[in-house]
Amino acid sequence: MNTTLIIILVIAVIIFIALISMYNGLVRLRNQVKNAWSQIDVQLKRRYDLIPNLIETVKGYMKHEKETLENVTRMRSQAMEASGVADKARAESNLSSALGQFRVTVENYPDLKANQNFLALQEELTSTENKISFSRQNYNDQVLFFNNKTEMFPTNIIAGMFGFRKREFFEIEDSSERKAPKVSF
Repeated sequence: MNTTLIIILVIAVIIFIALISMYNGLVRLRNQVKNAWSQIDVQLKRRYDLIPNLIETVKGYMKHEKETLENVTRMRSQAMEASGVADKARAESNLSSALGQFRVTVENYPDLKANQNFLALQEELTSTENKISFSRQNYNDQVLFFNNKTEMFPTNIIAGMFGFRKREFFEIEDSSERKAPKVSF
């Protein structure tokens, strides 16, 4: 009888430790997802801070391109105000499109392309765009790990009991952005 009781206690302790381990793993992954999202936010803030400086630098050169500049400014404001992963992704897609149009317009101004302030700001913006891309990839990787854990047995039971829910991926909304650009000479 003592042996049976000890075996039951050992099994109960093992199950308890396994449950704690699964719960702690879910908490760790949830926090990694939050951290990855905050890294995106940091890079987006940097991008938002660079855009007004870029606009101010080109205003003197691009007097006839007021609509393009206003569009970039408007898309920046919308992106800053967006909340939630899906809204943020949509707003960022719109801002990227506006910046792409801006870059095309800049090609018409050779003096501007030679301006040192503009070149430095453009380099900063390009660097920031790369960092945003890496941050998005990291975020989506963390979401994948987290979602796998919350959906796979036996951690899905713990996830359901303690309210761990799937997270959204940071996805491209505009299907045209997924296509490779056409290059012609």
